[in-house]
Amino acid sequence: MCDNSTEQDIQRVTAHGGTINRRQFNQLLALGTLSAVMPQFAVADESIMHQEVTVKTPDGMADCLFTAPKTGTHPAIVMWPDIKGRRAAFDVMGQRLAAQGYAVLVVNPFYRDTSGAALPKGVEFPSPEAWQTLSPMREKLTQQAVVSDAQAFFAFLDEQSSVDAKRQGALMGYCMSGAFTMFAAAAMPGRIGAIASFHGGGLATDKADSPHHTVAQSDALALHAIAENDNERSPQMQPLLKEAYQAAGLTAHIEVYAETLHGWTPPDSRVYNEKQAERAWQQTLALFNQAL
Repeated sequence: MCDNSTEQDIQRVTAHGGTINRRQFNQLLALGTLSAVMPQFAVADESIMHQEVTVKTPDGMADCLFTAPKTGTHPAIVMWPDIKGRRAAFDVMGQRLAAQGYAVLVVNPFYRDTSGAALPKGVEFPSPEAWQTLSPMREKLTQQAVVSDAQAFFAFLDEQSSVDAKRQGALMGYCMSGAFTMFAAAAMPGRIGAIASFHGGGLATDKADSPHHTVAQSDALALHAIAENDNERSPQMQPLLKEAYQAAGLTAHIEVYAETLHGWTPPDSRVYNEKQAERAWQQTLALFNQAL
């Protein structure tokens, strides 16, 4: 999970090169040259629509990106970002997913405290200033709050003309929001047919409120993509997850992805692993195709 230990791993890698960072990603996007560097994120604008929307929840108004094919009706997917919040990289991933035939809501998990960027301009992650800003907002995202949000997000999606509300939907979560997918799937078994989590932290622990205890209430097929260094620090997570899904009779692909560090899937991550991220993306599409 995202903590000081994983950040130290990231610092060691980026000190010897690393990959594209968030600022560079945003510059490429603004210049319209992102697809030249990362062609997998080239999406034909004529095939999909995308718009900023505001979703009413019991706790306020959540600013989100809604994106979907321009024609037809499609399964609904909620995409929760990592602890750094909703940003350009996740909006691009949402649009890429929409181009595959899904109606996608990329959400701001911190809407209770702020709209738009989670971090003030000039504050980079990781830093003491970033943690000081993010930690109090993260603490509000309890299991109850997450489930309430998910219900509101799907209520919004089911009202959209491009959503096929008769087909089951899916949830995607990164870092802190990996657990969110499990909580919401357990609370909404009739609506959620699949979940995918990427470098999710604390998904299976020895605590009574561990997310893996909710699997018994879920009907969702699952993909859990675990970072190699997360597995080294929490070696019990993978076997506990497998045991929980087996006991529930649910299909789940639970894998430790070789040579990955926590945060390896968003394209603006300093430890983005393109090869493994693309493999996980294709596995996600296969899962959604099967379940939805």
